[in-house]
Amino acid sequence: MSDVHQRIDQLVKGNDIVLFMKGNASFPMCGFSGRAVQLLKASGVDTKTLTTVNVLDDAEIRQGIKEYSNWPTIPQLYVKGEFIGGSDIMTEMYESGELTKVLGN
Repeated sequence: MSDVHQRIDQLVKGNDIVLFMKGNASFPMCGFSGRAVQLLKASGVDTKTLTTVNVLDDAEIRQGIKEYSNWPTIPQLYVKGEFIGGSDIMTEMYESGELTKVLGN
């Protein structure tokens, strides 16, 4: 496992909810990342306790997370070490009520 994949693995497995995004929960830097944060808030997640990783700050993480998950887009949500998906999947899950269940809220 490469160094960047080890760093990502530690983030994913060391935090209950991790959102790899552009920007942070207080200041999303793209519409998809903003949508992901709003869906988490609407599902009962306190954004003060949410772990976010700004992929714009680290090119290795930005590319590495796509390889780690085998998913080509950002944002990416992980809950209890499991890859959930991007903002489109989060939207579908929110609308069906599944996102709230996965998050344990």
